Amino acid sequence: MTIEEQTRDDLIKYRLEQARDTIEVVDLLIINDKLSTAVNRIYYGMFYSLLALALQFNFETSKHQQLIGWFNKEFIRSGLIEKEFGRILRDAFENRTSGDYDSFVVFDHSEVLLLYADMKSFIEQIEIFIRASKK
Repeated sequence: MTIEEQTRDDLIKYRLEQARDTIEVVDLLIINDKLSTAVNRIYYGMFYSLLALALQFNFETSKHQQLIGWFNKEFIRSGLIEKEFGRILRDAFENRTSGDYDSFVVFDHSEVLLLYADMKSFIEQIEIFIRASKK
């Protein structure tokens, strides 16, 4: 393994750890009824796992839409990852954007709990896919 490969592997691990840490943060936000912030972090947890996936496949971008487009093209449309996960990511991105930029957005507690469950499934699926691709 070259130094560059080791650095990339370390960064993949770091991004996945960020995603897992975000799960814990979201749990605390929901408990404390900070639902708009929880919705923001739900998206970012998924975003961190996508950054890890992109690194695994040598794709680099700093743009959210570009990363989501790459994921949809390479993994969802190709059938490598179930379409449900494309929907989960799209919904999380749209909710995060709405919560961050629209006025007077209020999220329902039960809705946020569903988004949270989707986030955990998404991150788990990406981790499984990354592990399988390393073999």
